Amino acid sequence: MTSIPTRVAIVTGASKGIGAAISQRLARDGMAVVVNYSRSRSEAEAVVSAIEAGGGKAIAVQANIADPAGIAMLFDAGEQAFGGVDILVNNAGIMKLSPVAETDDASFDHQVATNLGGVFRGMREGARRLRDGGRIISFSSSVVGLYQPGYGVYAATKAAVEAMTHILAKELGARRITVNAVAPGPVETALFTDGKSAAQIEAIGKMIPLGRLGQSDDIAGVVSFLAGPDSFWVNGQIIRANGGVI
Repeated sequence: MTSIPTRVAIVTGASKGIGAAISQRLARDGMAVVVNYSRSRSEAEAVVSAIEAGGGKAIAVQANIADPAGIAMLFDAGEQAFGGVDILVNNAGIMKLSPVAETDDASFDHQVATNLGGVFRGMREGARRLRDGGRIISFSSSVVGLYQPGYGVYAATKAAVEAMTHILAKELGARRITVNAVAPGPVETALFTDGKSAAQIEAIGKMIPLGRLGQSDDIAGVVSFLAGPDSFWVNGQIIRANGGVI
């Protein structure tokens, strides 16, 4: 009996929060996972250990996706360890909030380099190196449609990700590679909670029709669907996983 080759996923920014949950979910779905981290080596290795404890396959790979060479390193690692790559999850991102008038060039450049440049290079490398029938899943944000003060640069980088998602889906259709994005609402991770008071966090949770903040596993489930066989006819879409907040 011929065994079915293991599908291989790269998850950027996977040492904690949503990225860690996605890595573990995809491993439970039977995929080998390249767990990317920039600085948090011990946390990335803990994610790998949890995957391996459950019988899965994973490696932790350090790379800064804001560096032009970073994403190629992840594909190199996936090909060397597992023979190829089928799924790319562009999850890594940063958020620095400030009114446009008070945003300095360093903050602007850092967010653009990571949230837009890193995703662009991921999409480009994925278009060149994913096996046919693969998946590219990037991360936008539901703030793109909320237009909240303080989110100008962050929302702009995510809006650009959505535009590239729509276009790349058309460019890669002939190879049966689907390209979609997930746009979470407020999810209870450090990226969301840092800098907010308990009262602010509680108030935001009450604004959500489903009555609570999202959890990392809520988003991992959406990514699991987009990475799996049941989503093949879903292409060029932005999935707003936000509890109905918009």
